[in-house]
Amino acid sequence: MINKELCDKVVAVAKKGGNFIREQRKSFSLSAVEYKGLNDLVSYVDKETEKILVDGLKDLIPDAGFITEENTITLKDREYVWIIDPLDGTTNFVHGLPCFCVSIGLMQNGEMVLGVIYEINLDECFYGWSGGGAWCNGVAIKVSTCNELSKGLIATGFPYTNYDRMTPYMAVFDYCMHNTHGLRRLGSAAVDLAYVACGRMEGFFEYGLNAWDVAAGCFLVKEAGGKVSDFKGGDDYVFGKEILACNTGIHEEFLGVIKNEFSK
Repeated sequence: MINKELCDKVVAVAKKGGNFIREQRKSFSLSAVEYKGLNDLVSYVDKETEKILVDGLKDLIPDAGFITEENTITLKDREYVWIIDPLDGTTNFVHGLPCFCVSIGLMQNGEMVLGVIYEINLDECFYGWSGGGAWCNGVAIKVSTCNELSKGLIATGFPYTNYDRMTPYMAVFDYCMHNTHGLRRLGSAAVDLAYVACGRMEGFFEYGLNAWDVAAGCFLVKEAGGKVSDFKGGDDYVFGKEILACNTGIHEEFLGVIKNEFSK
């Protein structure tokens, strides 16, 4: 069931949602923004896009469950579960900053088996299915071959609601400033992960993220030959609210830095 044909259908659904977002951005006003919590923005665009995605995915796998950011539908206890972020990078979107995407992941019995990330502004669709590798617009992608953290470009996301771990986070931030090619904060974890998967960046780390932020992207990194872990080196990164995703060449070195700071 998990094959290219299914993946192609999910890509079509993601692009339908992305096209809606693109059209809405042309006339979007900040007055349409709502607040779910501290610095946690949402608008009718997120909500309507999620409905488009759910409607498009419902028939692809009968009886599949859903985990969705805007709670359009919630069915978690199923063999197959779609994990959806209708608009990752909402703050970028509402301010007109061009880095935001649609993210769709599929989990089977607790394991990610498919991922699609559609970055709308560059019209780049990153996708993959279990055993099928990772792709972008029809071209196979791989993580980079860089094998030294000092030569890597690293992405992160700034904590914006949970500041409990700021001290170790800033210590890692400081280390990366002094010991890598640089740090980037694009404002969309899904896009960050897609860029690690295609080799544009060597690593990504962040804490406080939700499953819909990382589900599709972590799967693509692994299908592209990379490594993904939590901050202890374990596998609790989809729901564990901490993630380190890298190419194989720097993962262990970067994990050592993370462990050193976050275990204090």
